[in-house]
Amino acid sequence: MIKLRIDRKKVDRAAVYKAQSGAEYYDFTLLTNRDGPDRYGYDGFIVQDIGKERREAGEKGPIIGNWKHAGKTAAAPAPSAPPPASPPVGDDEIPF
Repeated sequence: MIKLRIDRKKVDRAAVYKAQSGAEYYDFTLLTNRDGPDRYGYDGFIVQDIGKERREAGEKGPIIGNWKHAGKTAAAPAPSAPPPASPPVGDDEIPF
């Protein structure tokens, strides 16, 4: 699980993505701290995506908050061993 803390006053309300359905979204990107968790225990920060045109014009999205891993993450289960191979059964043997 990842927990986010966003400063809503820093969200650029002009950087809204409008879907064909009429829904409106703000896009964000989670970036990891280079040196690991900071002094407050945050693993990274959140940057708002501002759109291709503004980005290509040299503008950077605002840093609007921080994120951290919360709780324990489940480890991937170990692969199980294949079942043992049964000995081959010849034509003259009855398998029961």
